[in-house]
Amino acid sequence: MVQNQQEAFAVDMPQTGGSKCFDDDGRIKRTGSVWTASAHIITAVIGSGVLSLAWATAQLGWLAGPVVMLLFSIVTYFTSTLLAACYRSGDPISGKRNYTYMDAVRSNLGGVKVKLCGIVQYLNLFGVAIGYTIASAISMMAIKRSNCFHKSGGKDPCHMNSNPYMIAFGLVQIIFSQIPDFDQLWWLSILAAVMSFTYSSAGLALGIAQVVANGKVKGSLTGISIGAVTETQKIWRSFQALGDIAFAYSYSIILIEIQDTVKSPPSEEKTMKKATLVSVGVTTMFYMLCGCMGYAAFGDMSPGNLLTGFGFYNPYWLLDIANAAIVVHLVGAYQVYCQPLFAFIERQASTRFPDSDFIAKEIKIPVPGFKPFRLNFFRLIWRTVFVIITTLISMLLPFFNDVVGLLGALGFWPLTVYFPVEMYIEQKKIPRWSTQWVCLQVFSSACLVVSIAAAAGSIAGVVLDLKSYKPFQSNY
Repeated sequence: MVQNQQEAFAVDMPQTGGSKCFDDDGRIKRTGSVWTASAHIITAVIGSGVLSLAWATAQLGWLAGPVVMLLFSIVTYFTSTLLAACYRSGDPISGKRNYTYMDAVRSNLGGVKVKLCGIVQYLNLFGVAIGYTIASAISMMAIKRSNCFHKSGGKDPCHMNSNPYMIAFGLVQIIFSQIPDFDQLWWLSILAAVMSFTYSSAGLALGIAQVVANGKVKGSLTGISIGAVTETQKIWRSFQALGDIAFAYSYSIILIEIQDTVKSPPSEEKTMKKATLVSVGVTTMFYMLCGCMGYAAFGDMSPGNLLTGFGFYNPYWLLDIANAAIVVHLVGAYQVYCQPLFAFIERQASTRFPDSDFIAKEIKIPVPGFKPFRLNFFRLIWRTVFVIITTLISMLLPFFNDVVGLLGALGFWPLTVYFPVEMYIEQKKIPRWSTQWVCLQVFSSACLVVSIAAAAGSIAGVVLDLKSYKPFQSNY
């Protein structure tokens, strides 16, 4: 994700040695560490997904809810370590680097699987951009609504339209999308990671306060009771809850890109395994606390989005701080997810039209106190169009919970499980029908069944939402 000229030079460089300024592939020396990689992962993982976990726990109950969260964290950690081993082909220290998830699939699997992976990965990234636009608008409206409730003493229903807020988020993203490279986003990732802890902590604190106020822990072992919902709804909602939890853990799609920012020695694989352990451990602890405390506070009535579903009204200033933190976090998370997609399209364009000034030429604009800003007209236009399209789709489909569940379900099996498992088998030359091969295939098949169930539940939810919906008139 560096300048195109440098990239063309880097691809054919012998990957040995390196120098003080350049790595073994001819690119400028990478500076990432366990902590910057962890910050990138936490930024990507503790996204808006955390806010739907109380609702997901309410569908599954005290027994299955925490168990499912724990299982997803173990699956994510395990498959991430498999994927980290595929960053270099051949030797883990001096082998050829794979700069993107697709490069890793191309090196290890090849053929039609590369195209399949590209389609699933980039569609998923596109979907995440839509999901985050919806979530940010809901949080911005929640700030306005909690202040409106506070002023009117709860008498005014405070209805409002989400479109202006989505447009505002889109305008901010158009500006941030002009950041050329992923490794220049480290400051945005660290800010976003801090924000994610801020709003997760606020949700947790409000949940604990509500439990104390109730004088009891709400909820049941088996989740939302039949009667509050029909038996069919219970099944669909339980499946959708699996999708919500899967989405809350989905970051495998950008793991290789994050690994490509890490310095060596030690080997990038070792650094990434440590970063994965740190970040998955931290996020699982937060998820358990937020999901379980939200359920303990509201039981069957747990809202789809903990900080905007208005289970809480007071203290309104804390809700405002938490929702503002969500918006800041989502600005960063949107970029962390979209930069690999931006880079892919720009690489394809420069390969197809290598002599085009419109695509390759960069104009340096001096910025006082900073490095000159590199303006590229193709980047400016294409990234702006991308943000406009995601904003328009968000305005058409503003169903946070169902969109989140569907994205989680569609991306989970192929990107988090299937490709990492297949690449690992290929890279380590694991023989067919050996015990290890059979165990990995059983594991992959079990995850596929979970993904199909979660997708079915989320599609049922979207169909239900569409029955009472008018495009571009999403009033809350």
